[in-house]
Amino acid sequence: MAVFFRLFIFVIFVVGGYNLMKPYGFTYEGVFVGLALGIMVLGSEYFLKKLKVGKIVGGIIGLVLGITLGRLIIFPIRNLVGAYPIISYMIEAFTGYTGLLIGLMRGENLSAASIIRLFRGQGLDENLKILDTSSIIDGRIADVCDTGFLDGIFIVPQFLLQELQHIADSSDSMKRSRGRRGLDVLHRIQKLSTITVRLIEEDFPKIKEVDSKLVALAKMMNAKIITTDFNLNKVAQLHDVAVLNINELANALKPVVLPGETMKVFIIKEGKESNQGVAYTEDGTMVVVENARKMIGKNIEVAVTSVLQTTAGRMIFSKPANEY
Repeated sequence: MAVFFRLFIFVIFVVGGYNLMKPYGFTYEGVFVGLALGIMVLGSEYFLKKLKVGKIVGGIIGLVLGITLGRLIIFPIRNLVGAYPIISYMIEAFTGYTGLLIGLMRGENLSAASIIRLFRGQGLDENLKILDTSSIIDGRIADVCDTGFLDGIFIVPQFLLQELQHIADSSDSMKRSRGRRGLDVLHRIQKLSTITVRLIEEDFPKIKEVDSKLVALAKMMNAKIITTDFNLNKVAQLHDVAVLNINELANALKPVVLPGETMKVFIIKEGKESNQGVAYTEDGTMVVVENARKMIGKNIEVAVTSVLQTTAGRMIFSKPANEY
């Protein structure tokens, strides 16, 4: 349907150019002009899709302020440049173009929602982060905030708080304890001086999934999402929404182990492959030890052979130090 509509618009431009130029005897020229205009209009659709509303508004504001600044510069010297109006035009063109460029660059982070809030007198909030259910129940976000690595405004939408309360009221004891833990963590974050927790009533009735609502809210408020949910992380990235994943942070902070280094581990169980033993470091990283099945239940010294980093975590492969 969209293809036929574009073709219809294209034909209108061609026929229009022909009819406008026919009385003057320029029929072929009219067709060519209509053809060129049609191509330009249809081609502009691609650039308009890529251009954000914030950039347009920022560019317009920058252009107006630039021209205004140029006129203010000219005003005190208007008598000197009166005989050379080209100088006035050059100054206005330079300041206007400079303002346009600055507006386009600075307006990149503006969104329709932030512009509406600005006209309402609510200001442009920066450093907004939206907490999801998984990050609240996980609890490590409170520890990270305690260290001062995160600050700003944490957004908790009402629909997410309702989901958390629903989990806390569940008949399942495990879910109930997780929900209550989440409420305790949220209450702990509220007490931190570096964090402002803001409860909002914004909802999206046409969207049923909570994760989809969070992504829509983040796009509307130009905010980041804090989560431990792998699937939400991927969906948010597809929608060009910034994500702060607590699991990725934890993996990044694990001690770096290089091949050839030695370490002491306690062999807990046998591995998947023949004659393998499995141990864990203090931070929970799995250590696979070759030829260690007979050493289950013992502390041994191992030498690292390789390290595998995945989205699920880190795995260390090693051998007993006396075999390396």
